[in-house]
Amino acid sequence: MQIKLFHPTREISFKGPKPVSSILAKLGLPREAHLVICDDVLVTEDTVISDDAVIEIRPVMSGG
Repeated sequence: MQIKLFHPTREISFKGPKPVSSILAKLGLPREAHLVICDDVLVTEDTVISDDAVIEIRPVMSGG
């Protein structure tokens, strides 16, 4: 799977399938601070990502 990360912008790849929680853990990213998007859909931590998928991992931004 291809993983697009932002802040800083970079791309990496993993072999799948893997659940989102496993991907975030392997990257050392806390789930509550990141959004995972697959095929333009926000996915949950129990979603299994296929080997041929492209996902985006974006940090949660807040502000006023």
